[in-house]
This record gives sequence, structure tokens and C-alpha cells, in this order.
Amino acid sequence: MKIEELQDKVTGIIEPLINDLGIELVDLDLKKMGGKALLRVYIDTASGVTLDDCEQVSREVEALLDVEDPIPYSYVLEVSSPGLDRPLKKPEDFIRFTGNMVRVVTREPIEKQTFFVGSLAEAKDNDIVLHLSRDREVIIPYDNISSARLEVEV
Repeated sequence: MKIEELQDKVTGIIEPLINDLGIELVDLDLKKMGGKALLRVYIDTASGVTLDDCEQVSREVEALLDVEDPIPYSYVLEVSSPGLDRPLKKPEDFIRFTGNMVRVVTREPIEKQTFFVGSLAEAKDNDIVLHLSRDREVIIPYDNISSARLEVEV
């Protein structure tokens, strides 16, 4: 089984459990290193993530994965917040963070560029609208987004 398929399988197993705790699964990363693996689980809540949230999710996820046993090798589980530059993956993420500064990398160029930093003006059904500097606006379809993150404002 490919690592991406395994990540999807683990996500399908643990996401309902995490959601039942009132916590959002932001991202999951599984990296194989030799005979071991590292499973990183990133969580968030509307009020931010506490150490207690991380501990609770870690205990619950570990117990569930011990029962389901989807990972065919030993692994280390880490649970943490996504950080200030949290990734935006789902349309709901873009809707939630409308008005915030974001950085977006596209798969295909738009107006001869693939990297954008701007204010997330709108998140629609099929695309997002970014307000860029110099009164420019760009529309980016979700299927052209390679990666997107909140931009840390200083």
C-alpha cells in the first residue's frame, strides 16, 4: 500500500473520533523512516489548541489505532496544533479564514505566477478570491491550489 493510501486510511479511521471530541483534524502526515514511521496529527479548535487537547487526542487516537492496526510497521505518534501558519486544505478552511492573509501556491500559473500572498476576500463553491497588493485581485480555482497556508502577520 502506498503511503498516500495509508494516510487516507488512517485519516478515515481517526477523523470521526477526533470530531466527536469537538476537535478538528487539520492535517495528518505519515513519514516512513527505515523500519519505523512518524505519524503527525495536527488538530485545531475555534479557541485554539491546548496541551490537554493534544494529550486527549493522543490517548484516544493511540487506543483506536492499536485496535484497528492500519499501519503495518511501528510508528511514533505526535499530536500538535497546526501553528500560526496553519494549512488550508478544505473549502471550509477557506470560508473560516476569509479576511485573513494567506499564501497560495498554484499547480498551474495564473497571470504568469504560481505564488500569491494576499487577503482572502471570498471563498466560493469552486474557487477563492484573493486581494493582492496594488489593488489587484486574483481568482484561484480549488483544483489549481497546490498548497495554501495562513500568512503570519507581524
